[in-house]
Amino acid sequence: MSEDAKPATLATQKPTQNWFASWFDTPYYHILYKERNYREAQIFMDNLTHYLNLPEKAKVLDLACGKGRHAIYLNQLGFEVIGADLSENSIAEASKNSNSSLQFQVHDMREKFDDQFDAIFNLFTSFGYFENDADNLKTLIAIKESLTEHGFAVIDFMNVNQVIANLVPEETKTVEGIDFHIQRYVKDGHIYKEISFEDKGESYHFTEKVQALTLQDFQTMMEEAGIYLLDIFGDYKLKKFHKTESERLIMIFK
Repeated sequence: MSEDAKPATLATQKPTQNWFASWFDTPYYHILYKERNYREAQIFMDNLTHYLNLPEKAKVLDLACGKGRHAIYLNQLGFEVIGADLSENSIAEASKNSNSSLQFQVHDMREKFDDQFDAIFNLFTSFGYFENDADNLKTLIAIKESLTEHGFAVIDFMNVNQVIANLVPEETKTVEGIDFHIQRYVKDGHIYKEISFEDKGESYHFTEKVQALTLQDFQTMMEEAGIYLLDIFGDYKLKKFHKTESERLIMIFK
């Protein structure tokens, strides 16, 4: 998941309407997910940009960029890149890598950009966080309106069928001396991850909650938004999507 109103304190975190507003802005989010596969992310960007045949120095938006791992690599490939995220802390960290052709900004994905882009990437399951379904549609429309006439957009989402079939109900991950106790379950059309841990004498609890959106759900929303779904892939090597076996649901549209 990607990387708002920050909580006054992290201890005994109270639920907020938008859970991602607080969790993504904590240092613990980045500690828990520090071992993400950067090489896999680079291979995905290589395959994706080659498939899209983006022009030299194309303008690319990494939407919900987190700390910028995809945006930084896309810039290294020669593209002019903007990384945008709702998390002020993530943008502050990502901005340390800024240069004349790589910029980062705090932005709500439900709002269109003043600028337009040759490609917009929404990667690593950075969709489906909102409580209101209308916000999903609003996000898709904002993406569409932020594309150039010949631009393409990409949503890289989990394949919920495969995820639910292989859900690990409980596990403990120890990172930097912190034991993260994780519970996963499906409820009311969402996939939940409850994360509990202690650090420096304080107890913490956070909840990740993502809509279990299927390909059919996306197709329905895209049709309503006036979006054309061009292609579908099932992994970062851009292999064919299989409803029950593919790890990812990668959609190319405009």
